[in-house]
Amino acid sequence: MDSENSEVPTKQLPFNNLFLNAGFVNGENKWYMYLSTLSFTVLCYLLAPSITSIHLILAAIRKNLSLEAIKENPNLLYDYHWLGVDRNLILIALFGIFVVALLGFRFALRKFQQKTLLSVITAYDTFRYKRFFFAFFVWALVIVVTTIITYIIYPNQYTLSLDMKGLLLSVLLMLIFMPIQSGFEEAVFRGYLMQGFALWFKNGWMALIITSILFGMAHMSNPEVGEYGWPMMLTYYVLFALFMGGMTLLDEGLELAMGIHLANNMMASVMVCSDHSVIKTYSIFTESKGEPTFELLIWLIFATLVFLIFKKKYAWKNFNLILR
Repeated sequence: MDSENSEVPTKQLPFNNLFLNAGFVNGENKWYMYLSTLSFTVLCYLLAPSITSIHLILAAIRKNLSLEAIKENPNLLYDYHWLGVDRNLILIALFGIFVVALLGFRFALRKFQQKTLLSVITAYDTFRYKRFFFAFFVWALVIVVTTIITYIIYPNQYTLSLDMKGLLLSVLLMLIFMPIQSGFEEAVFRGYLMQGFALWFKNGWMALIITSILFGMAHMSNPEVGEYGWPMMLTYYVLFALFMGGMTLLDEGLELAMGIHLANNMMASVMVCSDHSVIKTYSIFTESKGEPTFELLIWLIFATLVFLIFKKKYAWKNFNLILR
């Protein structure tokens, strides 16, 4: 049987959504188990920098920056200008955090709740790679087109800064580690927490709203927030989460959302970087000052277009998959 058409075995299922039911039929779902898994994952995420950023801490100490100053402003530790280190070394430290966090999350899922990582990613027997890669290439095209449009309208905000050697190394690091970073965020927010809150509230729409807000709040420490203000960035993050969460429920799996998330982070990093980017890579262009209102408008247009493309391609008709 084709894995894309196979269903999760049914037994007194609470939802008409295979993905939400996957959270119900796999493992244990008591509230304190969710709390334990989430707490352990957050602890791993918070402790990870002490392992992955040792080389940056040593560089900061050589710059006479005290550990107290780093605690007060952790972003200093990832400022390659100030530290005087190659930005790819900072990439390794940042991506390493998500490697540790994902390992901790997977361990806690298995030990505390007897759940598999696949069960919080898709309702199907195997990961649907065709969907993932289709979403990746569609959204990668969106990023390229958006960058070109922005460059045409605001040419003065972009400076060509191509360093081919540095860019190739950045791309290699992103190909290795960025699927882990974006996949971790998707598995936790639009997978694990979506299923958990759906079981709590007995519907999908409350889970979609709550996880989207949590996703936005989790990104409020990003440097972009300080540059453009929290109202603009929180709006963007929450809308992006609603966009990907809605697709997850309609498609009954994370494959499309994971493809879009990876393409968004990777292609945006390859095309444009700035001092207020959370992921500072070697890129084709350097941005001096963004136009967040214009960029949000362009994003809304393309997000709507991509949603309609997916709706037609995958024949989404049952919007009750979001509601119940």
